[in-house]
Amino acid sequence: KPQEKPEDSGKVTITKTFDFAGEEVKVTKEVDSNSKEAKSFLKQQEKLQSAAPASLPTVSGVKRPSGMSSLLGKIGAKKQKMSTLEKSKLDWENFKEEEGIVEELAIHNRGKDGYIERKAFLERVDHRQFEIERDIRLSRMKP
Repeated sequence: KPQEKPEDSGKVTITKTFDFAGEEVKVTKEVDSNSKEAKSFLKQQEKLQSAAPASLPTVSGVKRPSGMSSLLGKIGAKKQKMSTLEKSKLDWENFKEEEGIVEELAIHNRGKDGYIERKAFLERVDHRQFEIERDIRLSRMKP
């Protein structure tokens, strides 16, 4: 079940429970209280609270869930399934936080050794080479 913990800083902590390979995985995410995700989460929580009807007490004073509402409660309590890719991404994010390498990875990827930077450089070189070759071809056609 998702849970919320409102804080003074305007952040909402969302905890969701997923089913992955037969075991329960809890994902905790902190988002801004004004974000779309936080608003939809709060609406969902309100819906769940208003949808849970109070059952009537029996003769002995013990509350028993009625047959239909108990079945609906069990159906609604199913956990969402998590794919292998989502689980791997979650594990990688947790590893980066535990090892404290988030900033180091960001700095490394921004530098000259970063994959994106190398691809952008090669693309610029290729485009420049194409323009030079095009200008040579056009200059040979005119005379």
